[in-house]
Amino acid sequence: MFDEARSELFPAEGHGAPNERQPQRDGETGLPAGTVVFSADDHVSVSEDIFYNKLPAELKDHAPRLWRDENGVCQIGMGGKSFLPDGFTRVVAHFERLPGCSAENLDARLADMDAEGVSKALVFPNAVLALLAHPDHQLRDLCFRIYNEYIAQWQARAPGRIYAVGLINWWDPAGTRSSLAELKSLGLKTFLLPLNAFTFPTGEKIDYAGKAMTPVWEEIEASGIPVSHHIGEGQGNQDENNSIATAMLPMVHSFRDMFAKYIYGGILDRHPGLRVGWFEGGINWVVSTLQDATHIHASIKHTYNWNVKHAPEYYWRNHMYSSFMLDPLGLEMIDRIGVDRAMWSTDYPHNESTFGYTRSSLKSVVDAVGPERARRIVSENIVRYLDL
Repeated sequence: MFDEARSELFPAEGHGAPNERQPQRDGETGLPAGTVVFSADDHVSVSEDIFYNKLPAELKDHAPRLWRDENGVCQIGMGGKSFLPDGFTRVVAHFERLPGCSAENLDARLADMDAEGVSKALVFPNAVLALLAHPDHQLRDLCFRIYNEYIAQWQARAPGRIYAVGLINWWDPAGTRSSLAELKSLGLKTFLLPLNAFTFPTGEKIDYAGKAMTPVWEEIEASGIPVSHHIGEGQGNQDENNSIATAMLPMVHSFRDMFAKYIYGGILDRHPGLRVGWFEGGINWVVSTLQDATHIHASIKHTYNWNVKHAPEYYWRNHMYSSFMLDPLGLEMIDRIGVDRAMWSTDYPHNESTFGYTRSSLKSVVDAVGPERARRIVSENIVRYLDL
């Protein structure tokens, strides 16, 4: 099954750059009539200088600047120097030139969605994510709030079609509470929590499973807003040949450390109301991770200083979801993963996106699991995750 799907969806000649592709307007997907196709993971770039424009006068000299460079890439940086590595920008230029990539061209995005039969999309930031590591916590917090307000206004221009992902303060419980309240008031349904927690304002390294983070998790749980984790933090050695591809292969299975903190670190035992989404890493990782987690649990639970309440699979099946674009291996193991835990996406407009062959991608889901179960994967599960 994997080999057959590979020949159709992983062509040896490649898919070509996104800006050179055309929407796949034709082709039967096999989905049941009336299925509302909902991509669980798309992306958007911002080139409007929103932080400089919105920050108070006394902070403007410290504002991260946003601009579009001579290659059409949305950049973020200071003093004309981008925070983004050169190797990274050379790769993203291939999708940044796609008109629908930019928040300033929503109509082009919607037209591409319409052409490929996609009704709705959950949309994560692109270059703005460089702010996750900004050393000034106060400025970072203010920029997140500015971004949330901007992206909520963008979302409101396509009501019921675009669901934008926000950013929150995760290093201070009071800031967590207020940023989550603002997120809800703006109509944003989820937020991205980085896999790398970075530091508290004191400089101390944050451990998501540590006692100091309990008040933060309490605020997140009380909000009822699901937590979204996404691959892509870190770009590897920029001097390597094909450095982005070299960095991306381990990235697609970069969830294990955080997955372990939720289970062995007791986050989900202490906060059983949490919903957790894993985005762009596929779904096949779930099977091997649960297998290894179960073996570890059975082998060394006698050493625990925290009594884990359930077997690892319980936490996956009751709290977690994962998204994929093309994952024939994962779909082959869907009964072990759980058909209600998988969410299909286009990843528009990234190089790895299904743009240009989205209808074929949807058909591959139907072929693997059947039309009724496919509807859950390409539509209903993301709706449940976001509590729409």
